[in-house]
Amino acid sequence: MQAFRKTAAALGITVLCSLGLAAAGHAEERIAYKSAKAGTSYYQMGVELANAIKTGSGGGTILTVEESQGSVQNVMEAAVRSGNYVFTSPPGLVESAVAGTGPFKNRPKEPFATIRALFPIPSLTMHFVIRGDQQVDQFSDMAGKTILLGKGSFGATEGEKYIKLFGLEGKVKIASAELGNAADALKNGQIDGFVTAGSFPAPNLVEAAASMPVSLVSLTDEQIAQTGRLKQIIPAGTYAGVDKDVATTFLPVEAFTTSAMSDQTAYLLTKTFWEQKAVLSDQAPWWKAVTPEMLMMTKVKLHPGAVRYYQEAGVQIPEGMR
Repeated sequence: MQAFRKTAAALGITVLCSLGLAAAGHAEERIAYKSAKAGTSYYQMGVELANAIKTGSGGGTILTVEESQGSVQNVMEAAVRSGNYVFTSPPGLVESAVAGTGPFKNRPKEPFATIRALFPIPSLTMHFVIRGDQQVDQFSDMAGKTILLGKGSFGATEGEKYIKLFGLEGKVKIASAELGNAADALKNGQIDGFVTAGSFPAPNLVEAAASMPVSLVSLTDEQIAQTGRLKQIIPAGTYAGVDKDVATTFLPVEAFTTSAMSDQTAYLLTKTFWEQKAVLSDQAPWWKAVTPEMLMMTKVKLHPGAVRYYQEAGVQIPEGMR
C-alpha cells in the first residue's frame, strides 16, 4: 500500500479544463455513464459526476447518465457497448465476468476481457438501521424484530447473508416491502428496522433520522471477519442522534470502461475527475472518502489512458494493473 501513496499535491485541485475540447475547437464529446436506478444514491452520484466533468472540461465533454437495474446489467452491457461507455460496479463483479464465474458463468469470457478500470467512486457501506425505541445494542438483539431488507439489491442480498451467518435465520421477521418505503414504515411503526447499502450519508437514513430517533447496529471485528468484507467506520455524527462510531462492512465500487475508449479520452476523463474531486466533496460528503489507494481493491487492469494520468500524478501502480 505504501507504494501506492501519493502526495496531496499530486492530486490537488486545479481546474485546468482538462477535457477542454470545446475550447480547443474540437467537437463536443459524449460519454454514456451507466450507474443505477433513478432516485438512488448512485444515480445521484452519476449526476454530480456529470456536472463536475462538464465544468472541468469547459463544456467539452458530456456524461449522459443512464438508468440501470444494477451492476450485473452494467457489466453485461460492457460486452456489447462500443466507444465511450463508462459504468460502475464492484470490482469483484468485474473480476467474475473476466473469469467467467458467478452470473457470467455461461457467457463467453472474451468480451469482458476488454474491461478496464478508471477511478474509484464512493463505496457501498452496510447500514443496519433500528428505530430509536428498540433496545438493539448488537446484532443478536435483532431477534424478534421486523426488519425490511428490500428486494434485488446488494444491500438486500448482503443483509440476508448476515442474518443467516450470525444465527438469526427464522428469528427475524423479514418485512415484504420496497426499500423506498423504509423511512415511512419505520416512522409508522410497521417495521423495527431496515437494512440499506450505500455511501454515507445514505439519503434514506438521513430522511429517517431527521424525523425520529434511530440507531445503527455496530458489528464486532469477529463478525466483520466472518463476512469476508472490509471494515468500515461510519463516524459519530454522520446521522442525527447517532453519536458513536459504528463499525460495519463495505464493498468498493469503481468506474470502468473498455479498451474501445481512446487513451486520450480515458486520460482526460480520469484527470478531470481527480481535479474536480474537492468540488464534488464540498457538494456531497460521500466523495470525501474516495482515494487513489482504493484502486488497489481490484485486479482488473487500468485503462492505459488512466495509467498515464496516475503516472503523471505520482501514483505508483503495480505492474499487474498496467
